[in-house]
Amino acid sequence: MKKRFEIHLVLINLAFLFLSILMILPFVLVVAVSLTRESDIIANGFQFIPGKISLSAYRYLLESPELLLRSYGVTILVTVLGTLVGLFITSLTAYVISRQDYRYNRITTFYVFFTMLFSGGLVPSYILMTQYLNLKDSLLVLILPIMLSPFNVMVMKGFMSKIPFEIIESAKMDGAREFRIFFTMIIPLSKPALATLGLLISFVYWNDWFNAMLYIDNQNLVPLQLLLVRILKSIEFLTTNSEFTQNMSIDLSEFPNNSARMAIAVLAGGPMLVIFPFFQRFFVRGLTVGSLKG
Repeated sequence: MKKRFEIHLVLINLAFLFLSILMILPFVLVVAVSLTRESDIIANGFQFIPGKISLSAYRYLLESPELLLRSYGVTILVTVLGTLVGLFITSLTAYVISRQDYRYNRITTFYVFFTMLFSGGLVPSYILMTQYLNLKDSLLVLILPIMLSPFNVMVMKGFMSKIPFEIIESAKMDGAREFRIFFTMIIPLSKPALATLGLLISFVYWNDWFNAMLYIDNQNLVPLQLLLVRILKSIEFLTTNSEFTQNMSIDLSEFPNNSARMAIAVLAGGPMLVIFPFFQRFFVRGLTVGSLKG
């Protein structure tokens, strides 16, 4: 029996190892292609081992390092502020609708859920942000539209509903007010869920470029993702307009078309790949703790 269990354990570990390799290989290929000369890509296609390492793609993207660093700064600032404020508003909203003694619990929950099915649309949102709130060309316009997600509220509500209501009642009997209960009891007990949602919210802010495209014209406020999208479009323009490139005497076989695309992916996703392992244990615990408490 013990031997059979060990065989099953080895097979399970091998299966997870195989899945891990399948997930890691695409990223390794992206990094390898970003370090490959364009002429080698045209001749041999994408390869895991570059024939000769070339940094031409990164040189093209880093021609103006101050532009890239400024975009990184904007994205980091928006991500940090948006994640912190978003977590606070999400947890406050979820805590209210998770309370059993809240009279309008079901109505408010339905109101939050209803916004997951229907939205006001792009045009009303644009008018609201630009004409009524006057937030065009500001950092707030990158934070507010995605600060509160009904999906995140429902996830946090599901977690907070698992917290025994007797804890809140005993605290109220001891004279604790609502804000003290929330900050000293509910928030510490909700750390796994907060870490999970914080990671998801930060991913949304980090990868957002559409709102910046709509509302940002000031070049000093362009976030990283929008900057990389513009660089990608400029590459596409150069490689698809042969008359233009001939007049500029550009050799397309040496122009970092494919390698620059991969370098953009590395620059855009690299920081999050570094941050994710530090929050992984909280992420896994936050996803499983609800099922364990049932």
